[in-house]
Amino acid sequence: MRADALLFHETFRCTPYWWDAAPPEAAPEPVPENVDVVIVGSGYCGLSAAAEAAQHGARVAVLDAAEIGAGGSTRSGGMVSSGQKLALTNAIRGVSAERLTRLMQESMASFDYLKRTVAEESLDADLRITGRFFGAYTPAHFDVLRRQGQLLRDKTGVTVHVIERDAQRGIIGSDYYYGGILVDEYGGLHTAKYHRALRDLARRRGATLHSHAAVQRIARSGNTGFRVHTARGVVDARQVLVATNGYTGPLMPFFSRRVLPVASYQIATEPLPEGLMDVLNPGRRMISDSKRNLFYTRPSPDGTRMIFGSRPAIREIDEREAARRLYARLVQLWPALRDVRVTHAWKGFVAMTGDKLAHIGQHDGVHYALGCNGNGVALMSYLGHRIGRHMAGVDQDVGAFGEGAFPLSRAGMAGTLAVPVGSALYRIGDMWHGRVRGALS
Repeated sequence: MRADALLFHETFRCTPYWWDAAPPEAAPEPVPENVDVVIVGSGYCGLSAAAEAAQHGARVAVLDAAEIGAGGSTRSGGMVSSGQKLALTNAIRGVSAERLTRLMQESMASFDYLKRTVAEESLDADLRITGRFFGAYTPAHFDVLRRQGQLLRDKTGVTVHVIERDAQRGIIGSDYYYGGILVDEYGGLHTAKYHRALRDLARRRGATLHSHAAVQRIARSGNTGFRVHTARGVVDARQVLVATNGYTGPLMPFFSRRVLPVASYQIATEPLPEGLMDVLNPGRRMISDSKRNLFYTRPSPDGTRMIFGSRPAIREIDEREAARRLYARLVQLWPALRDVRVTHAWKGFVAMTGDKLAHIGQHDGVHYALGCNGNGVALMSYLGHRIGRHMAGVDQDVGAFGEGAFPLSRAGMAGTLAVPVGSALYRIGDMWHGRVRGALS
């Protein structure tokens, strides 16, 4: 491992790279006494819901426990997809063929919704559709990916290219993988710029945003409304939406027992030497692999830096230690980055659900849209749009993600050990496959 003085750039900080261009903001405006809709959480989902409900005439207040834009939305990798992940996970098991078709249709609609909204509203988001390469960690994984590629073609109609190992350097500039598949309908955006654009859109349409207004209690008020108690006062509302995802706290136990917050860590490098990105990632694509504890990486939107993420330890660790471990994995993938320093390290919490599906609906009259499952940029924006229309009375139906029970997550069933135990099992599986790789080397 490189010494810290060589690894960390002199400007190194434990905040998302994305915040350099579009930092979170304080929104100290007083919490209103009465509105039509209170939205708890100012991520992509909450802001999309706010913009949609406000457009249809509702008085909307968005509340966040921290600064606006400090949560999981601006801490992600900013990768954008449609129905690919849903088609390849166990979420499809036990789901009827008819509902699966509608889930897939809505997942793909989320991708189109995001692209359309960015274009029609002229949102400054650095959205680019460049494709995503899925690398095979072992030869056996290559066969699995090839079958999954065919499944993706059949289920979603996306364009999939099978990349043999001897051709992968033209995609990724590395011999680390045993080939893989390339999906064209995948992209990336600047997470914080997109968030800033959404909050500007919500405000233009009349919604108000309020930071440092942690919700302490949601209580019934009369027959048709709610009283929301916050750290900055009380607001009465006809409707409430909980859109807190991986930041759902214990004060809302029904929701917190159904989403498991899992920390995901990322680093950003300093600008690469001229021409190096053209070798390592000539198509400026999104990249991930077939491990359970996968690597995911992408170029920064301006093409100058590499952003790299994984879960580097079984339990949560501090960002500086995470940076050391992530850097070691980055160099495994691209040895040419051995002398490149790290400028940023950060973590964010992903909301995982017991059935690997997002859920939208109501509990005791309170609306919710939760469960990004690591695939939230387009999907949670879209579900916020859907439930915003529902709360405004425009749509009665909330769609396929609103059907069925919202099951307990592993945290709800197993408590605080759920994440480290799951991480350990993933690591054991990857270590076994790593021994297979070693025998083949």
